[in-house]
Amino acid sequence: MECIFCKIVDGIIPAKKVFESDQVMAFEDINKVAPVHILVIPKLHIESLLALSPQDAELLAQLQMGITSVAQKTGVADTGFRVVSNCGASAGQSVFHLHYHVIGGRELALSLG
Repeated sequence: MECIFCKIVDGIIPAKKVFESDQVMAFEDINKVAPVHILVIPKLHIESLLALSPQDAELLAQLQMGITSVAQKTGVADTGFRVVSNCGASAGQSVFHLHYHVIGGRELALSLG
């Protein structure tokens, strides 16, 4: 197994967990760009948004609920936050396991690029 996020899910690599359910895990990003920078991932290895299918609808709902829980637990639900998922290397995806960045805790620039 080469995927770092799969190793985190399996407990091989430690992470500072913020949220966990049967299908979803959230943990602190080690390369924070803001005071709150949490990664929300499916426990099942899915390479990117493009690898999702209609059969993944329940998983997507669980990911959204994980994002909501993370925002509430970290306090950014009250102050505002950004959710980003990079898709492909040219968009900045460096780990090819679907993940969402929950970013907040400070004023965020309007420009993404």
